Amino acid sequence: MNIVITGASRGIGFETAKLLSKDHKVYCLSRNIEPLLALKNENIIPISFDLITFNEATLDSFFDTVDTIDVLINNAGLLVNKPFTEVTPFELHNMYTVNVLSPYRLVQYFYPKLVNNNSHILNISSMGGVQGSAKFPGLSGYSSSKGAMTILTECLAEEFKEDNVTVNCLALGAVQTEMLEEAFPGYKAPFSPEKMAKYVADFAVNGKEYYNGKVMNVAISTP
Repeated sequence: MNIVITGASRGIGFETAKLLSKDHKVYCLSRNIEPLLALKNENIIPISFDLITFNEATLDSFFDTVDTIDVLINNAGLLVNKPFTEVTPFELHNMYTVNVLSPYRLVQYFYPKLVNNNSHILNISSMGGVQGSAKFPGLSGYSSSKGAMTILTECLAEEFKEDNVTVNCLALGAVQTEMLEEAFPGYKAPFSPEKMAKYVADFAVNGKEYYNGKVMNVAISTP
């Protein structure tokens, strides 16, 4: 399989890429590719890519000769923890760009390589972006942008149902990552990045056989 994953330089994305690279070619999009280069893994192809500036020419140089993409994992996320009235337009723009707008554009970009290939688009959201779940002060931008990702998943599944492309979303609960520490300093999550990555990697490869257009809550705690 040819797999593309964003936000692969740390946390869940990094661990997921390592697991998937055991059996598949994994194209890792990240602003910081040094941790990926340090792995010296021939199945991991690090691509320096900024989701905010979104330079398509960077992708062209890697994917012109790749005929098909089997799995696209929109994993990257940006979180700013601030009271609603203090979030700047710049911060809000960047959160929505990384969490919603760039995944939207990536699906458009890779669509010709996904269509009619039994491919799987897996969007990584958050329990904070699920209606009816617990919400927390300071996360209005992050949670609302992740909520948009859950609805986008349902829309794309309907739009692509005749194209042999499956689209699902995992709304993750607390995982002990740097992003969690930023949102909830001192909180100890029930899952490590390595443990959650096992679930994500397996679902990315096999979930399309059982689900389409589904938002799956993956959490045993609040947050």
